[in-house]
Amino acid sequence: PLESGGAEGKALYIDTEGTFRPDRLVSIAQRYGLNGDDVLDNVAYARAYNSDHQTQLLMQAAAMMAESRYALVVVDSATALYRTDYTGRGELASRQQHLGLFLRALQRLADEFGVAVVVTNQVVAQVDGMSFNPDPKKPIGGHIIAHASTTRLYLKKGKGDTRVMKIYDSPNLPEAEAQYSIREDGIGDVS
Repeated sequence: PLESGGAEGKALYIDTEGTFRPDRLVSIAQRYGLNGDDVLDNVAYARAYNSDHQTQLLMQAAAMMAESRYALVVVDSATALYRTDYTGRGELASRQQHLGLFLRALQRLADEFGVAVVVTNQVVAQVDGMSFNPDPKKPIGGHIIAHASTTRLYLKKGKGDTRVMKIYDSPNLPEAEAQYSIREDGIGDVS
Protein backbone atom coordinates (compact mmCIF):
# COMPACT_ATOMS: atom_id res chain seq x y z
CA PRO A 1 0.00 0.00 0.00
CA LEU A 2 1.11 3.58 -0.69
CA GLU A 3 0.46 4.58 2.91
CA SER A 4 3.03 1.99 4.02
CA GLY A 5 5.68 3.27 1.60
CA GLY A 6 4.84 0.73 -1.11
CA ALA A 7 4.43 1.25 -4.83
CA GLU A 8 0.84 -0.05 -5.08
CA GLY A 9 1.72 -2.89 -7.41
CA LYS A 10 2.74 -6.51 -7.58
CA ALA A 11 6.25 -7.92 -7.61
CA LEU A 12 7.82 -10.41 -10.01
CA TYR A 13 10.71 -12.57 -8.81
CA ILE A 14 12.82 -14.51 -11.32
CA ASP A 15 14.91 -17.04 -9.41
CA THR A 16 17.89 -18.60 -11.17
CA GLU A 17 19.46 -20.32 -8.16
CA GLY A 18 16.50 -21.73 -6.21
CA THR A 19 16.96 -19.40 -3.24
CA PHE A 20 13.51 -17.74 -3.07
CA ARG A 21 11.86 -18.33 0.33
CA PRO A 22 8.19 -17.32 0.62
CA ASP A 23 8.28 -17.79 4.41
CA ARG A 24 10.70 -14.84 4.61
CA LEU A 25 8.08 -12.62 2.95
CA VAL A 26 5.48 -13.76 5.47
CA SER A 27 7.79 -12.81 8.38
CA ILE A 28 8.49 -9.41 6.85
CA ALA A 29 4.77 -8.85 6.18
CA GLN A 30 3.98 -9.54 9.85
CA ARG A 31 6.55 -6.93 10.89
CA TYR A 32 4.61 -4.30 8.93
CA GLY A 33 1.16 -5.49 9.99
CA LEU A 34 0.32 -6.93 6.57
CA ASN A 35 -1.44 -10.21 5.88
CA GLY A 36 1.19 -12.74 4.73
CA ASP A 37 -1.16 -14.51 2.32
CA ASP A 38 -2.11 -11.19 0.70
CA VAL A 39 1.56 -10.34 0.27
CA LEU A 40 2.31 -13.72 -1.32
CA ASP A 41 -0.69 -13.31 -3.65
CA ASN A 42 0.99 -10.16 -4.97
CA VAL A 43 4.30 -11.84 -5.80
CA ALA A 44 4.65 -13.73 -9.08
CA TYR A 45 7.47 -16.27 -8.84
CA ALA A 46 9.28 -18.00 -11.70
CA ARG A 47 12.24 -20.36 -11.59
CA ALA A 48 14.60 -20.09 -14.57
CA TYR A 49 16.56 -23.18 -15.56
CA ASN A 50 18.85 -21.86 -18.29
CA SER A 51 19.73 -18.52 -19.86
CA ASP A 52 17.26 -18.94 -22.75
CA HIS A 53 14.46 -19.72 -20.27
CA GLN A 54 15.47 -16.67 -18.24
CA THR A 55 14.93 -14.49 -21.32
CA GLN A 56 11.62 -16.22 -22.16
CA LEU A 57 10.39 -15.38 -18.65
CA LEU A 58 10.79 -11.68 -19.47
CA MET A 59 8.46 -12.08 -22.45
CA GLN A 60 5.91 -13.77 -20.19
CA ALA A 61 6.41 -10.99 -17.66
CA ALA A 62 5.52 -8.36 -20.26
CA ALA A 63 2.22 -10.15 -20.93
CA MET A 64 1.48 -10.27 -17.18
CA MET A 65 2.31 -6.57 -16.77
CA ALA A 66 -0.07 -5.66 -19.56
CA GLU A 67 -2.87 -7.30 -17.52
CA SER A 68 -2.02 -6.10 -14.01
CA ARG A 69 0.00 -3.35 -12.28
CA TYR A 70 3.51 -4.46 -11.31
CA ALA A 71 5.91 -2.21 -9.42
CA LEU A 72 9.01 -4.38 -8.94
CA VAL A 73 10.99 -6.99 -10.86
CA VAL A 74 13.75 -8.93 -9.09
CA VAL A 75 16.21 -11.15 -10.97
CA ASP A 76 18.28 -13.24 -8.58
CA SER A 77 20.92 -13.76 -10.05
CA ALA A 78 21.21 -12.33 -13.55
CA THR A 79 24.51 -14.06 -14.31
CA ALA A 80 24.34 -17.45 -12.57
CA LEU A 81 22.89 -19.38 -15.51
CA TYR A 82 25.23 -17.68 -17.97
CA ARG A 83 28.20 -19.02 -16.02
CA THR A 84 26.99 -22.59 -16.52
CA ASP A 85 25.49 -22.27 -20.02
CA TYR A 86 28.59 -20.62 -21.49
CA THR A 87 31.92 -22.00 -20.29
CA GLY A 88 35.44 -21.06 -21.23
CA ARG A 89 36.89 -18.09 -23.04
CA GLY A 90 35.77 -19.46 -26.41
CA GLU A 91 32.14 -18.75 -25.52
CA LEU A 92 32.76 -15.39 -23.81
CA ALA A 93 31.57 -13.26 -26.74
CA SER A 94 28.38 -15.31 -27.15
CA ARG A 95 27.71 -15.16 -23.41
CA GLN A 96 28.16 -11.40 -23.26
CA GLN A 97 25.95 -10.88 -26.31
CA HIS A 98 23.14 -13.03 -24.87
CA LEU A 99 23.48 -11.34 -21.46
CA GLY A 100 23.32 -7.94 -23.16
CA LEU A 101 20.09 -8.90 -24.94
CA PHE A 102 18.59 -10.10 -21.65
CA LEU A 103 19.54 -6.87 -19.87
CA ARG A 104 18.16 -4.77 -22.73
CA ALA A 105 14.85 -6.66 -22.52
CA LEU A 106 14.81 -6.04 -18.77
CA GLN A 107 15.41 -2.31 -19.35
CA ARG A 108 12.57 -2.29 -21.89
CA LEU A 109 10.23 -3.75 -19.24
CA ALA A 110 11.27 -1.03 -16.81
CA ASP A 111 10.70 1.71 -19.38
CA GLU A 112 7.43 0.38 -20.78
CA PHE A 113 5.72 -0.56 -17.51
CA GLY A 114 7.39 1.80 -15.02
CA VAL A 115 8.69 -0.98 -12.79
CA ALA A 116 11.72 -0.78 -10.55
CA VAL A 117 14.27 -3.48 -11.32
CA VAL A 118 16.64 -5.10 -8.84
CA VAL A 119 19.24 -7.46 -10.23
CA THR A 120 21.63 -9.46 -8.10
CA ASN A 121 24.94 -10.56 -9.48
CA GLN A 122 27.73 -12.89 -8.54
CA VAL A 123 31.34 -11.97 -7.89
CA VAL A 124 34.53 -13.85 -8.57
CA ALA A 125 37.95 -13.60 -6.93
CA GLN A 126 40.39 -11.61 -9.04
CA VAL A 127 43.63 -13.53 -8.87
CA ASP A 128 46.39 -11.63 -10.61
CA GLY A 129 49.19 -11.84 -8.07
CA MET A 130 49.79 -8.11 -8.23
CA SER A 131 46.76 -6.92 -6.32
CA PHE A 132 47.07 -5.57 -2.82
CA ASN A 133 43.32 -5.02 -2.61
CA PRO A 134 42.03 -6.48 0.69
CA ASP A 135 38.81 -7.55 -1.08
CA PRO A 136 39.89 -8.70 -4.57
CA LYS A 137 36.42 -9.61 -5.87
CA LYS A 138 34.99 -8.37 -9.14
CA PRO A 139 31.44 -8.64 -10.51
CA ILE A 140 30.62 -11.27 -13.12
CA GLY A 141 29.38 -9.93 -16.45
CA GLY A 142 31.98 -7.22 -16.95
CA HIS A 143 31.10 -3.98 -18.69
CA ILE A 144 27.85 -5.40 -20.09
CA ILE A 145 26.23 -5.59 -16.67
CA ALA A 146 27.96 -2.45 -15.40
CA HIS A 147 26.60 -0.30 -18.23
CA ALA A 148 23.10 -1.78 -17.92
CA SER A 149 22.89 -0.79 -14.24
CA THR A 150 21.93 2.66 -12.99
CA THR A 151 23.04 2.23 -9.38
CA ARG A 152 25.35 -0.58 -8.32
CA LEU A 153 25.56 -1.69 -4.71
CA TYR A 154 28.18 -4.00 -3.25
CA LEU A 155 26.99 -6.18 -0.37
CA LYS A 156 29.35 -8.07 1.88
CA LYS A 157 29.43 -9.82 5.21
CA GLY A 158 30.89 -7.84 8.09
CA LYS A 159 31.81 -9.01 11.57
CA GLY A 160 29.31 -11.28 13.33
CA ASP A 161 25.76 -10.63 12.09
CA THR A 162 26.72 -7.33 10.51
CA ARG A 163 26.45 -6.79 6.77
CA VAL A 164 27.85 -3.86 4.80
CA MET A 165 26.27 -2.21 1.76
CA LYS A 166 28.40 0.16 -0.29
CA ILE A 167 27.21 2.42 -3.07
CA TYR A 168 29.66 1.28 -5.71
CA ASP A 169 28.51 3.41 -8.63
CA SER A 170 25.57 5.79 -9.05
CA PRO A 171 24.82 8.83 -11.20
CA ASN A 172 23.13 10.70 -8.36
CA LEU A 173 24.38 9.22 -5.06
CA PRO A 174 27.79 9.78 -3.49
CA GLU A 175 29.98 6.81 -2.70
CA ALA A 176 29.00 5.72 0.81
CA GLU A 177 28.41 2.63 2.90
CA ALA A 178 26.08 1.56 5.69
CA GLN A 179 25.91 -1.36 8.08
CA TYR A 180 22.78 -3.42 8.61
CA SER A 181 21.70 -6.82 9.86
CA ILE A 182 19.46 -9.50 8.40
CA ARG A 183 16.84 -10.53 10.94
CA GLU A 184 13.89 -12.90 11.00
CA ASP A 185 11.55 -9.99 10.17
CA GLY A 186 13.72 -8.42 7.47
CA ILE A 187 16.57 -5.95 7.34
CA GLY A 188 17.30 -3.80 10.37
CA ASP A 189 19.82 -1.57 12.07
CA VAL A 190 22.91 -3.13 13.60
CA SER A 191 22.29 -3.62 17.31
